[in-house]
Amino acid sequence: MTELFPKSNLCVPVLVGPTASGKTKLGIALAESLHGEIVSADSRQIYRHLDIGTAKPTEEERRRVPHHFINLFEPNRMYSAGEYGRDARSLIEQLLCEGKRPILVGGSGLYIRAVLDGFFEGPARDPELLERLKEELHLSGAEAMYARLQEVDPAAAAKMDATKEHRVLRALEVYYTTGIPISEHHERQNTAPSFPAVQFGVEWDRTDLYRRIERRVDEMIANGLETEVQSLREKGFAPHLNALNSVGYRELFDMLDGKLTKSGAVDLIKRNTRRFAKRQMTWFRADRRIRWVRADESTDWTRLAQSLAESIRACDEHLETSN
Repeated sequence: MTELFPKSNLCVPVLVGPTASGKTKLGIALAESLHGEIVSADSRQIYRHLDIGTAKPTEEERRRVPHHFINLFEPNRMYSAGEYGRDARSLIEQLLCEGKRPILVGGSGLYIRAVLDGFFEGPARDPELLERLKEELHLSGAEAMYARLQEVDPAAAAKMDATKEHRVLRALEVYYTTGIPISEHHERQNTAPSFPAVQFGVEWDRTDLYRRIERRVDEMIANGLETEVQSLREKGFAPHLNALNSVGYRELFDMLDGKLTKSGAVDLIKRNTRRFAKRQMTWFRADRRIRWVRADESTDWTRLAQSLAESIRACDEHLETSN
C-alpha cells in the first residue's frame, strides 16, 4: 500500500522556551538558514485581533518566512490542543511531502506535546456533571477545586496552572466520568509522529529573563495593548472567553472594569508573566529530549541559528543513511 505521506529525509526542528526568550527571532533566523517554514505552536497567536499581547510575529517577519497557525480564528472559537495536534501533524507531513522544511516554534507545552506525542481529548462531555462542577467552583473557589484535582490526579495537577479553571474542571470531569485520571489517559493515548523531530530549548539566566519580560510588558503597553483590549471589548468579545483568559488581557479587562488601576494592572501583568515563564520552564525541563542552548543579551541569533542548522543537517544525513 502506498503511504499517504512518504517517509522524508528531513528532520523537523522544534524550538521551545519561555515567553520573551527569543524564540521568534531565533526561529526566523533558523528558517532562513534552512529555507524552512514556521509552524507556530502558540495557543493564543492562532486568534485574530490578539497581536500586541501575544507578541505575534510582525507582518514583515511573516513576509520573510512563511508562518502557519497565525490568525486562524476569531477569539470566540474554542480550539483544543488535541485539534491543534492533529492539524499541525497533518500540515507538517504535507510540507515534508512537498520537500519543505517545517520548523515547529512555540511556548505552549500542550501544543508541542500534542504534535510530538499525541493528545488525549477525553470522553464525550457530561453536561450535568460539568454544571455541578461549575457550581462547586462558584461556591468553593478555584483553589478548592485544584486541591481536589491534586487528590485524585496529582500528576495532572503538577502540570496544570490552578488559575486555568476550565482545564481543572475538565480533568475532574474526565476522572469522575471514567474513573481514570486524565494523566493516565494521556499515557495510554501517546503516539509517535510519522516524522523525526529534534528539539531545542532557549535557556536564560532567570534574572535576565525576568528583566526582558518586564521590558517587553512596558513595550506592549507603549505599543497600545490597552487599545487592543478595548477594541476586543468593542467587537463583543467578553473576557471570560478562553482565548482572552491569558496574561495581559485579563488584567487589562479588569482595569477597564475599574477593578485595577493602570499601574496596578501593569505590575500584575509583569508578575503573572514571570510566573507563567517559570511554569513553562518547569514543563519543558521535564522533557529530556530537549537540547538546551544558552542565550543572553549578547547572543548573536543568526550565528546561533547557523549552529543549530548544522546539527539539523547532520540529523538529515543520518536519516538518509538509515533509509
